[in-house]
Amino acid sequence: MRADRVREIALECGFELAGVAPVDPAGDFARYEEWVAHGLAGEMRYLTDRRAEMRRDARNLLPSGRSVICVGKLYNTPDPPRTEADARISRYAWGRDYHVTMREALARMVARLLEIESFEWKICVDTAPLLERTFARLAGLGWIGKNTCLINEPLGSWFFLGEIVTSLDLEPASPPPDRCGSCTRCIEACPTQAIVPSVEGWQIDSRLCISYLTIELRGPIPEELHAGMGDHVFGCDICQDVCPWNSRAPVTADPDFAGSPVTLDTLAKLSPEEFRERFKESPIARAKHSGLLRNVAVALAGRQDH
Repeated sequence: MRADRVREIALECGFELAGVAPVDPAGDFARYEEWVAHGLAGEMRYLTDRRAEMRRDARNLLPSGRSVICVGKLYNTPDPPRTEADARISRYAWGRDYHVTMREALARMVARLLEIESFEWKICVDTAPLLERTFARLAGLGWIGKNTCLINEPLGSWFFLGEIVTSLDLEPASPPPDRCGSCTRCIEACPTQAIVPSVEGWQIDSRLCISYLTIELRGPIPEELHAGMGDHVFGCDICQDVCPWNSRAPVTADPDFAGSPVTLDTLAKLSPEEFRERFKESPIARAKHSGLLRNVAVALAGRQDH
């Protein structure tokens, strides 16, 4: 099977980006190990326990793997009208849980590919122990910016990533050059200064990142970070919002990713049952009812201080 045919089928299955990376272990694992060793993963144990070592080699997921097909699905939707009373929720969580959407599209893609040639495969979204941004870069989908997002020229960074580890021997692409240059807008815009220097550039200190604080952290949020959180109650898009490469990013009409604003007061009044019903098909369910209420309380307190 030819790699260009794989890319064509990916586009036909609804992905805007597609490419092929070699399955061989990437040098980025050493940087990942260093990041973990410095405690920058915070309390995200799925990044530091036995699953960390699995990220060393994609063949831990599929021993017969020879190539990694990487895809990107645009989730940038038009901004809905918003008032000062509204909570700030990361764009990726406005609609349906992307894990479901991505897996369905990847399954359609596998079915199409199997019509051409038989092979072994493993579908991965971001829950799999795989350095997906590394493979996406090696597959030519973009470079990894200072904010650690994968950035595509000219489409920007509003993409969900997915992978098919496959036994197919496909011609790999080449990674594109890094085009962040001397720009530091994302670093300067981060209200909690979560983008910190590393030996080879920049990295995220999860313990300072608003996305980590509002989604992954269990327990209280350190008081010294409350002011920087503003009215964010689930995730944060600031480092992508200010990125020049997103200034002309396309938007998608996919209804799976559309959403409407919700006020802080509305969220504060949700019962556990109402939370489960409202967000049962949303990424917001990951924060749990208690976590969301914690975030809302911080946002409301900050609003009163101003």
